[in-house]
Amino acid sequence: MAGKKYKESRLKIDRSMEYGLDDACRLTKECAYAGFDESVDLAFRLGVDPKHADQMVRGSVSLPHGTGKTPVVLVFAKGEKVKEAEAAGADYVGLEEYAEKVQKGWIEFDAVVATPDVMKEVGKLGKVLGPHGLMPSPKTGTVTFDVGPAVDQIKKGKVDYKVDKGGNVHIPVGRVSFDAKELFENAAAAIESVVKNRPASAKGTYLKRLTISTTHGPGIRINRQEVQLMVAG
Repeated sequence: MAGKKYKESRLKIDRSMEYGLDDACRLTKECAYAGFDESVDLAFRLGVDPKHADQMVRGSVSLPHGTGKTPVVLVFAKGEKVKEAEAAGADYVGLEEYAEKVQKGWIEFDAVVATPDVMKEVGKLGKVLGPHGLMPSPKTGTVTFDVGPAVDQIKKGKVDYKVDKGGNVHIPVGRVSFDAKELFENAAAAIESVVKNRPASAKGTYLKRLTISTTHGPGIRINRQEVQLMVAG
């Protein structure tokens, strides 16, 4: 059952309308009521069928102002690439030791990078990493020999995303402590990335629903036509 603060927060929103992105970002901050610096997230409902490989939506976006959280990065590598990853600020670097820990269910990290020469071993971890959206991929730049730049980009605010079985994509775009302009610019970058990643095989309406919310706050619907025009322009 929704609590009193949530109900009061929801009353600030006109549930019958879709807001412009700038207004939605401001309203999101106004609706925050938790006693901590909540995450602000975008939720996309896409007109794709992820059961078909050619309708999979997956990519990454570098948020201009980061997420407000320094991500914990795990790098699977060996040889000289271990030193490169450590120098770039990776939190955990190695192969067998961490592969064994992940196989047992350890997922105390936010992103994974792997060099191509160890992907045979990393591929065995798909059942653990996959459901959490943590499986490294060439498409998101997380399977690469350039581990230093990859780690650096993630630390600075690069976020990977992948559509789930229900056709939804979730992307963190900041914190309540961000000002509305920072949230707007981060959200605009995320929306542009997802819209431009539309699969060629996707028919009909692609962006079916778009909302922004804090961790505990109500969802605020964003005007889809406006943001699509913004991306096209």
